[in-house]
Amino acid sequence: MIAHRTRWWAGIALLPALLTTDVTAAETGVRLSLDYEIDGRAAAFLLPFDKGYYKAEGVNVSIDPASGSLETIERVASGNYEMGLADINSFIKFRDSKRDVPIKAVFMLYNRPPFAVIGRKSRGVSQPKDLEGKILGAPAADGAYAQWPIFARVNNIDVSTIKIEIVSFPVREPMLAAGQVDAITGLSYYSFIDLKDKGVPVDDIAVLLMADYGVELYGNAIIVNSKFADQNPDAVKGFLTAFMKGLKETVKQPSIAIGSVLKRNSEAKKNVELERLTMAIRENIITPEVKENGYGVIDEERFARAIEQISVAYKFKAARPKLEDVFDPSFLPPAAARKYN
Repeated sequence: MIAHRTRWWAGIALLPALLTTDVTAAETGVRLSLDYEIDGRAAAFLLPFDKGYYKAEGVNVSIDPASGSLETIERVASGNYEMGLADINSFIKFRDSKRDVPIKAVFMLYNRPPFAVIGRKSRGVSQPKDLEGKILGAPAADGAYAQWPIFARVNNIDVSTIKIEIVSFPVREPMLAAGQVDAITGLSYYSFIDLKDKGVPVDDIAVLLMADYGVELYGNAIIVNSKFADQNPDAVKGFLTAFMKGLKETVKQPSIAIGSVLKRNSEAKKNVELERLTMAIRENIITPEVKENGYGVIDEERFARAIEQISVAYKFKAARPKLEDVFDPSFLPPAAARKYN
């Protein structure tokens, strides 16, 4: 865990425009907010620094950690950050309450979200229906807990038999490890690794990834301040082009890409963050849909089903959004560059 949230820079100064016939344009500054700390999942964003991909595209990028998707969304909405990584479901709800928010998603990174229910097999939890009659620990503000009504409905779980214990984030995994609850809600690549670290045997941990059990939501997307995008379309395209290169290299060689994280987070442990990264790649980024359609895009029919599911857990104040209200694919790299290979 990173105890402080200081900005680190790529060390690339903005270049002044040269008043000569051979004019070199200044790089466009792009401040990007992650959704959390600088951990293994950030490798694809950091590798382009070390490979010079951002600079080659004329963008001067800085990256900051955040406390969660909501902080990132608020940063981008305010214009203090031009781009960010955030849960698209949180963005959809944010947009519903603030219709004029100047944000669009421009790249779908997590084709499947990390939302999960994590149980102990030794306490009788291996499948969704096993949760009936059990105690479920969940932080009130947990992104996975927000999807609990969807998960329960699509799996025909009798929620009246389940005791929901609202807990704080710091005690969630410790309570499951100690047997004070039978299962928890959380993000797979955090809760699973944290439970292992607390001595829970791997074969006793049941990670019920909601996406494996009927929840069709998308996950984290790269978002952009719409005003910035309108004024600097080439910078947004350049950022995504550089990121796409970094993502592909990260997927192919995560053990190498993790080095870009370790050099920027002295507290990170290689084995832990590499496992976190490989989990995200395997469970969230590379899916059958991505293999068929390529990186970055959103399927319109699935999006409509996802909105229908969101309405199970969230009452829309305005009209339910259509895909074009939330996602702008015009900045994506060409299909050939986004192809999974």
